[in-house]
Amino acid sequence: MRVPFVTFKPLEKELDRELREAFERVYERSWYISGEEGEQFEKEFAEYCNADYCVGCGNGLDALFLILKAYGIGVGDEVIIPSNTFIATALAVSRTGAVPVMVEPDIRTYNINPQLIEEKITKRTKAIIAVHLYGQPADMDAVLDIAEKYHLKVIEDAAQAHGALYKGRRTGSLGDAAGFSFYPGKNLGALGDAGCITTNDSELAGKVRALANYGSDRKYHHIYQGYNTRLDEMQAAFLRVKLPGLDKVNESRRMIADRYLQGIYNERIVLPYIEADVEPVWHIFAVRTRNRDELAAYLGEKGIQTVIHYPTAIHCQQAYAGEKPETGELPVCEELSSTELSLPLYYGMGDEIEYVIDALNTWKAV
Repeated sequence: MRVPFVTFKPLEKELDRELREAFERVYERSWYISGEEGEQFEKEFAEYCNADYCVGCGNGLDALFLILKAYGIGVGDEVIIPSNTFIATALAVSRTGAVPVMVEPDIRTYNINPQLIEEKITKRTKAIIAVHLYGQPADMDAVLDIAEKYHLKVIEDAAQAHGALYKGRRTGSLGDAAGFSFYPGKNLGALGDAGCITTNDSELAGKVRALANYGSDRKYHHIYQGYNTRLDEMQAAFLRVKLPGLDKVNESRRMIADRYLQGIYNERIVLPYIEADVEPVWHIFAVRTRNRDELAAYLGEKGIQTVIHYPTAIHCQQAYAGEKPETGELPVCEELSSTELSLPLYYGMGDEIEYVIDALNTWKAV
């Protein structure tokens, strides 16, 4: 049996007619930027997240960058981020001229460890970015308490957590603002690059919208030195087709994750840990093992595709460490980088689930 890490075909097959109709609708209007589809999607997604405002943009990196920029964060400032995240989180900070300060994760949840945040706070710290890694919400109450104590902004990196719940509240409504990615592989994915920010801060929303549109609040009137990063009409139309079914997709992913959690019993494999009072959406189902590369090769021989998230930690990347990274600086992060393996998980999985489980249970590390 061949089991891909991910495939979009089952969902796209279900939505084929609606997606084609969305394309035709936009095509017939001949209006491709800043139109009705984008406006409607922003309203619908804000409502879904229980947020007052949603502003579309080009991608998830831009979403985080625009939030930081709108809050006036830049040269001389510091922003706390988790050490184990996709590099976009750090790049968004660096792009403003600020410095990303990395904090180790909780080894159980892979999310930022709130107990280690305060020791990294300085007079230059302006914000904390809480990444909901792999679709499990971070410990937001603890993060928010620290932020209130030190008068910091809290920004959610919700790129992997569309629809996840923290104590009954959706991600995207938990901090001062949130950045989302709609990259095709996300739980709510466009058919190309796309992103947005959500917030309850009307001033922030207005400034982000202007910054994303050449710094303009109305045509040919520019109040900031802005950028060009907008959610185009075609992608907004596709997202509007997919949004009503997001909860169904997430529930399917939870079902698959539950079967993995209940069925995998190989003592050499560490399964994900779920915090109380959260409902992950399982963008990634990440296991850990000391023999990660061996396991990946074994599964590959059985036709099971896996992915590593993320094989090289940000502080070990040449972009941030230069030619010779200093390993051992962030040991928990480096431990995750060397042991994490992501299993296939996608909407529409059937018999493939048990095939993956059986393969994992029969694997014997050398």
